[in-house]
Amino acid sequence: MTTSKLFSTLLAVLFTLVGFASPASADPAAVQATKNDIQKTLGFVPQFFQKLPDGMLPGTWEEMKGLQLNPNTALNGRAKELIGLGVSAQVPCRYCIIAHTEFAKLNGASEGELGEAVALAAITRHWSTFLNGIQTDEPRFRADIAKLVGNVKQAAASKRTPMSITVVDGSSALADATNLFGFAPEFLAKFPEAGRAGAWRQMRDVQMSPQTALSGKTKELVGLAVSAQIPCRFCIIAHTEFAKLNGATDTEIREAIAVASFTRSMSTMLNGLQVDEAQFRRDIDRLVRNAKQAAKSEAVARR
Repeated sequence: MTTSKLFSTLLAVLFTLVGFASPASADPAAVQATKNDIQKTLGFVPQFFQKLPDGMLPGTWEEMKGLQLNPNTALNGRAKELIGLGVSAQVPCRYCIIAHTEFAKLNGASEGELGEAVALAAITRHWSTFLNGIQTDEPRFRADIAKLVGNVKQAAASKRTPMSITVVDGSSALADATNLFGFAPEFLAKFPEAGRAGAWRQMRDVQMSPQTALSGKTKELVGLAVSAQIPCRFCIIAHTEFAKLNGATDTEIREAIAVASFTRSMSTMLNGLQVDEAQFRRDIDRLVRNAKQAAKSEAVARR
């Protein structure tokens, strides 16, 4: 007997001994109860839920309802949807981009915030490619991130205002980084001279800027979520520390990663099942209309 067959046999015996139904056969009652709850919550059962295998439906809906749709999580709805959008944009998953864009708007996200979430995903993917491609030394990278975080904290405590440096080439990019961080991290110094100024300015003017539409915490959580499912170990290390530096709690960090995980899971199902895009768009539009109507009715009821 092969290892896989032995494992399957042992698993079947285990489920029988503890009184569970075989995981291969979905409970029709549980599936119907799930569809009833989707209907009650959303006003209808979208096509993509109907396309899921019966065994996948209850858990998928429970996770979506408990995490993405839950207003009582550590992360608010807007942050979760922007994280989902950032992840979707670089998978890439057209279905997820459509859905998370509309749901982010429903939660109050502006065009500027949508653009920055996508930009953070692009910047993260950019540096993931470079860091992994040059076989970055992880202990050295960790040391640089720790030093960077420590220097930023010290500068904030002393209320030191860095001098403004005009970045025009690779050398001035390193000088600007040194001015801000107290040193130029190895990964930046290793970036090709010809492209370093542009790569640095993207990171500085979007990810690091306090003048963007998104807060530093939200930007770093988007970066972390993208990093987690690439996956990029270097980026995970950096964005985790930068998110904490910007005030993110452990719960918020875990939720951001969970949103990335769920987004990637749904992307796999939607694309693999070849869900009809035109119908998907109609379903998303209907979901948004129903949510707006429900919010309006709730506001009226409070008066």
